[in-house]
Amino acid sequence: MLLAGCDFSSGPTPRKPIVFATGGLDRGRVHLLGLERLPSLEAYAQWLARPQAWVCGFDLPFGLPRELVVQLGWPTDWLACMRHYAGLSRQDIRQAFAGFCDARPAGSKFAHRATDKPAGSSPSMKWVNPPVAYMLHAGVAPLIDAGVQLPGLHGAEAARCAAPHSAAWPSRIGLEAYPGLLARELLGPGGERRSYKSDDKAKQTADRLIARKDLITAAENGQTRLGLRLKLSHAQRDALVDDASGDSLDAVLCLMQAAWAQRQHEQGHPCHGLPAHLDPLEGWILTA
Repeated sequence: MLLAGCDFSSGPTPRKPIVFATGGLDRGRVHLLGLERLPSLEAYAQWLARPQAWVCGFDLPFGLPRELVVQLGWPTDWLACMRHYAGLSRQDIRQAFAGFCDARPAGSKFAHRATDKPAGSSPSMKWVNPPVAYMLHAGVAPLIDAGVQLPGLHGAEAARCAAPHSAAWPSRIGLEAYPGLLARELLGPGGERRSYKSDDKAKQTADRLIARKDLITAAENGQTRLGLRLKLSHAQRDALVDDASGDSLDAVLCLMQAAWAQRQHEQGHPCHGLPAHLDPLEGWILTA
């Protein structure tokens, strides 16, 4: 089974592409096979539609907070909600979410999913710093259109109905990942205060370079509760260290989370290791 991790961008360009890391799992080792950079959302949709079986962790939210959806009067069925959401413009989204926030007291402006606190993630309705609401808007509809199975949200039967000729299509499993969760763990005590990446060249410092090296070394040594070790060639290690944006490394961290999910599946755990109690409207972040 091909494993993958996706560092997503809602507005990819050749200078800031979507990055896929592909690999395999063998006896607790996650082998990185390669990195692929996609300069557009069209290229992203084409990657998803390739006739190959895979399990992939995507660094983008798969759902919105139930509290928000109910308050806005949107459909509470996940697929219907995502179809409605995909039909909105970014201006529509910003206005709806800003109106929701304006009506709430200071300190609790945003609604949160149940997974946000254990994952330490930003609320999926946030449209700036980071604009994860736009990532959901750009990233999830192509998954649905390609017939990708999204455990806990969009199952095999629904996926077969979504994709043409999909009765003979290889199984493709999409899971919500979050590299920051694994990165904090790998960086150890105080890891949440150590930054390892920046898109701003002025902030691509020696301290961030050292943090990337420490993070990669910890992943290679298996210093994580996931029980996995990252296997890299010298050239691959250098490439991850040299990418000061952290996009390549984030894709690899998502790959490791996907590998954990695949191992859970192989060991008989339902839903690729996602909790049985997950809200089928909100979704859940792998390993949170």
